[in-house]
Amino acid sequence: MPQKTLPRRVALRLALTWLAGLASSLAWAQTPIAWPSQTVRMVVGFPAGSSPDLTARALAEPLAKALGQSVIVENKVGAGGNIAADFVAKATDGHTLGLMINGNMTIARILNPKVPYDPLKDLAPISLIGKAPLVLTVPTNAPGQSAAQWLSEAQKAGDKLSYASPGVGTVAHLGMELLKTKAGISPVHVPYPGNPQIITAMLGGQVQMALLPPAMSAAQVSSGKLRAIGSSSSGRSPVAAEVPSLTEIGVKDYQLEIWNALAAPASMSPAVASKLSAVVSDIVRTPEMRARLFQQGWQVVGSSPEGLRHRIEADTKALGEIIRNQKIEVN
Repeated sequence: MPQKTLPRRVALRLALTWLAGLASSLAWAQTPIAWPSQTVRMVVGFPAGSSPDLTARALAEPLAKALGQSVIVENKVGAGGNIAADFVAKATDGHTLGLMINGNMTIARILNPKVPYDPLKDLAPISLIGKAPLVLTVPTNAPGQSAAQWLSEAQKAGDKLSYASPGVGTVAHLGMELLKTKAGISPVHVPYPGNPQIITAMLGGQVQMALLPPAMSAAQVSSGKLRAIGSSSSGRSPVAAEVPSLTEIGVKDYQLEIWNALAAPASMSPAVASKLSAVVSDIVRTPEMRARLFQQGWQVVGSSPEGLRHRIEADTKALGEIIRNQKIEVN
């Protein structure tokens, strides 16, 4: 019986993915650094099924193959991810990593001086994995036939409207506070436990707007349950290509992104951190991982430790300015 062959395009893609993984494994094997010597733990500060958790689990298997050691994902939920970030910062086993969102690595202490770790001093940046804008989303029956018309109506409504966020100090909260100053709107903030509850509240008419991750907003918009007004990127984002940027509809100088990254305790050897960063970057840039993370709503970056550090410093300054100007506090 003749043997079936794969289509040339599929075979080429599989070969490239395999070669990329092999290159990462060989690069790691050729280094004289004796790490890791035991199972690597990747800590996530959010529950199973959340965006950071999905990214961590997507990364764990190829990372384990590249390192030649098991990589397990462990969820330590609470305080907007800061419990997990503190756990990583204080880890002393040399084999604990953290899959974190930008708030945990930038403004945690600016929001709350009682946070028990210092993001800039106690965490070692490894790699910026992916980035995405947030999408300003409203109920289907919101006033205005176009995004610009909705904005005009929102400006007239003042504080009669409300917006939701997944909690005080989250990027979605800070992004809406920035939008209020840039767009001349005045909705009242209503915090919720998470984005699923926010969507339920918008569908029920309890709140009139929210900044949502692209993948979550797209599912609701495509089903006709919600409307997308604009994205928080400076131009159209690949992960929300059908949504105009808020700048396009008349909000000047508005840009905001969410991102996720891999971090380690500051005690990790710079040599290990640099080599680990190179391996992680190679993995997330493979066609397979790019596609997988894109489905989760992320545009892959795969930066060096220095690239992530620069992003941390820039976001700490920009988001910290919003916190101070709006006098936002988390007790």
